[in-house]
Amino acid sequence: MRYIFNLKLIVLILPVLLFNCNNKLDEEQELVVLQDEIDYSSEEQAFGALVGAYEKFQNVGWEQIPLISVRGDDVNAGGLGDQQGFADTDNFIYDNSYWMYNVFFENWSQDILQITSQIESLERFRAGGVDSDLIDQYQAECKVLRGYITLQLSRVFGDVYRIQTTDQTQIEVLPKDELMMWISDEMDEAIPNLLDVAPNLRSDLPGGITKYTALAVKAIANLEVENYQNVADAAGEIINSSKFQLYDDYYELFKIPGKLANENIWEIQYSDFGQSSGENVAHLFAFYGPQNWSAAVPEATSGWGFYEPSFKFIKFMIDRGETVRLETSVLFTDRGIAELQTDPDYATLPAWISNTTRDGDVINDYSRAYFASGKHYLPSNQLTEGRTSYGTNKNYTVIRYAEVLLMYAEALTRGASGTAGTADSAVNTVRLRAGLGTLSGVTSEQVMDEKFAELAMEWGIRYYDMIRLGETGELSYDGRTFNMDKAFLPYPQAQLDQSYILNDYYQSQQ
Repeated sequence: MRYIFNLKLIVLILPVLLFNCNNKLDEEQELVVLQDEIDYSSEEQAFGALVGAYEKFQNVGWEQIPLISVRGDDVNAGGLGDQQGFADTDNFIYDNSYWMYNVFFENWSQDILQITSQIESLERFRAGGVDSDLIDQYQAECKVLRGYITLQLSRVFGDVYRIQTTDQTQIEVLPKDELMMWISDEMDEAIPNLLDVAPNLRSDLPGGITKYTALAVKAIANLEVENYQNVADAAGEIINSSKFQLYDDYYELFKIPGKLANENIWEIQYSDFGQSSGENVAHLFAFYGPQNWSAAVPEATSGWGFYEPSFKFIKFMIDRGETVRLETSVLFTDRGIAELQTDPDYATLPAWISNTTRDGDVINDYSRAYFASGKHYLPSNQLTEGRTSYGTNKNYTVIRYAEVLLMYAEALTRGASGTAGTADSAVNTVRLRAGLGTLSGVTSEQVMDEKFAELAMEWGIRYYDMIRLGETGELSYDGRTFNMDKAFLPYPQAQLDQSYILNDYYQSQQ
């Protein structure tokens, strides 16, 4: 009999140190415990099972989020190199044998299954006498993790697994719309059991999932299926809580000062614990960085150049008179600036556009791309002394309050009613932070433009907006031709070969 996964389910127990950046890592970072070695009466070990679920998401590979994002008109794959399949994907040419597709599908499906294992293991802690309300909370947090990963997997591949149990005979493939409604229902189940605080104010796990994280995931899931009233209700509850606000400095929001900012409804946390050497829990941001730079801190290493803001996005931002959001989103090279100026409409650029960042890092020319992503950039002068890897110690932002405001505004412009103010007020809150004037009587088109400007290069938001709205013309740019048949990536061949459930579902759809 073929199985979906070849996975030995374990309970992962990790100490709080992973999330507490003020402590030193003098202890073992990760403790993997087989189920017969666990004390199910221990509240501390129950907490460790929860943190083990967080760890699965924290370990997201460098190739996964770019694959979610690269097909949007805001970002391009860096030029040809050793990842032809990634560049092809950006051009809507899909090869289901490409390794990145398989790694994405396999790893995130495995993560969902492992998080489900943690949910099941927490029931044993309840039976062992650990406070039942605490177990409800921990399971709810795991459900939010599981729901969000499922949402992203479905955005990329369409119809994917719904995993509610580790019994593989009970796992099924569902259509994307049904999965979004399941995720919404899961969030409804989770919300009453989650802490009613902003994530950065959690005392037990600063930055951990709360009620508002679940509401944001619910809003995103309902946006995918155009259930705009549910979007307005969930986003409106976040707004009405008055627990969130936009971070004053958009540029620093994506850097060290922005860690655990009150705008961040969810972020994946990383840390070098303020130490020049030793343990370093980090994401591999080099994928996004420029291949060639003269860093203000000379020892700082450069990146790989595989993630490039598009000319279309940059021109859109210049036309709008954007300053801080364009500066934050794009690292310019001289070659990129010169190429922009070959278009007569952009022969004269704003004087502030330069290949030198405000922190003194010079982005030199390199062959793979004209630009690099500024949202994934950490200035070399913000690296902990002694650390040299590109972007290390930087968190990865998942959901921001700005996205919630704009989802709320869009829902209202598409017919929903709201209790958290007008679409104008939501949009203008975002615009004022960016140094732009206010709007009156905002339209859906204006909201989508604001989302393009505010959220570019973040989790493929732009691409999935255009898919949802059927805006094939927006995605057909710079020689690309998009049609809705290209909305989802094909199932990886390795997964069809391995999983009888996925293969049977695939055959039934042909």
